[in-house]
Amino acid sequence: MGQGNDIVVMIQGYLDQVIALAKDWLLSPAAWSQFGILIVAYLLAVIISRKASPRIQRLLEPAQDNQGVIAKARRFVLIFLPLLLPLLAYALTAIGEQITLSLFGSGAVIAFGKRVFLFLAARALARDMLKDPFLKLLGKYVLVPIAALYAVGLTGPVAARLEATVVPLGNLSFNLFWLLQFVVVAGVIFWLGRWSNDQSTQFLSGQKEMRPATRQLAVKAAEIVIFGVAFLVLMNIMGISLTSLAVLGGAVGVGLGFGLQKIASNFISGVILLLEGQATVGDYVELDGGEAGTIIKMTARAAILETFDGRWIVVPNEDFITTRVVNYSDLGSANRYEAAFSVSYDTDINLVPPLVEAAVASHKEVLSKPFPPDCELRGFGDSGVDFAVEFWVNGLDDGRNKYTSDVLFLIWNALKAEGIEIPYPQRVVEIKGGFPPSPDS
Repeated sequence: MGQGNDIVVMIQGYLDQVIALAKDWLLSPAAWSQFGILIVAYLLAVIISRKASPRIQRLLEPAQDNQGVIAKARRFVLIFLPLLLPLLAYALTAIGEQITLSLFGSGAVIAFGKRVFLFLAARALARDMLKDPFLKLLGKYVLVPIAALYAVGLTGPVAARLEATVVPLGNLSFNLFWLLQFVVVAGVIFWLGRWSNDQSTQFLSGQKEMRPATRQLAVKAAEIVIFGVAFLVLMNIMGISLTSLAVLGGAVGVGLGFGLQKIASNFISGVILLLEGQATVGDYVELDGGEAGTIIKMTARAAILETFDGRWIVVPNEDFITTRVVNYSDLGSANRYEAAFSVSYDTDINLVPPLVEAAVASHKEVLSKPFPPDCELRGFGDSGVDFAVEFWVNGLDDGRNKYTSDVLFLIWNALKAEGIEIPYPQRVVEIKGGFPPSPDS
């Protein structure tokens, strides 16, 4: 009950201070003059921003088809154009504050208005301009509350209360103000690291003169360097000793080593794959376990295969090193296929090979190198003479490509045009002893 009375008394004290301050402002000529300066500063900021914004828009906005670095920078600056009004009001109010200080020796009212304009700018930034989900979250729950506390002049007391609240953690301890700083600084630094990594990945992926495996290795190396530097910068800014982290990391490493050995093995296997280039993005591979598909992405832990029916298979990098892998290499390497067919025994089989080879060679995707189409006699079957034509193409005979189907159509049409019969299965049935007598006979 006593604690509740104390809270009521404290609130009452704050209300009395606010009422007294309001009376002072209402009865003071200096306060009225500051209100007037605030209104004039805001109206002047509105007029200037309305005249300047269209001109700045025309000056900075690049052509739609311009995607250069300068054009991207100009578009980035234009995102913050709505901040012109509150920031102009803040600047003009700051000038008015200096005037009131020189005339009346007081500027509390106009200083409060100036802080409110800064709060409005922070709110507009967090609500309308930040599009990245992480930055929007940071602006909503960190930037806007800090700006609100600054507007009402409570940043000092709140910071002191947070700094006085110490959280013990074994032999270590930290205060809530330090923890808040750490979260904000770490978030911003690693967001910058992620943005830098995205830019470097986009740049390296566009270097078509590099081998795909080399590009992937360069991307991974850049990612490790960027986030490693971000971690060291964060530790340096927050004043955390790397020596103590090394000891702690060694203890944790020993405990987690056995549990993470598979992850480490897959990571090292991924580096070996990128260095040797035995399998890279775009290759069609088939593993001993039956997994088969086109590699669409290689991560630090696994490769992602996409099958022709659209499914994704995640294969650990270690499987590419420890098991047999068939690489059909869908990046320009030629593959050999064959199409089997039969002709009737009444056919002059000496005419078949040149006829079929010429028909298959007319296909636009069939290659003449390393070998042109080759029609071979394979055997004498039950119903006809068996042939097969071998041909080479770039790519795989599946998905969007129908090489074997196209070749069989060409063979059918060529044989039909020459009157050569393609046999169907025939059987001669001999009934020993003749047919049994009919019951009616």
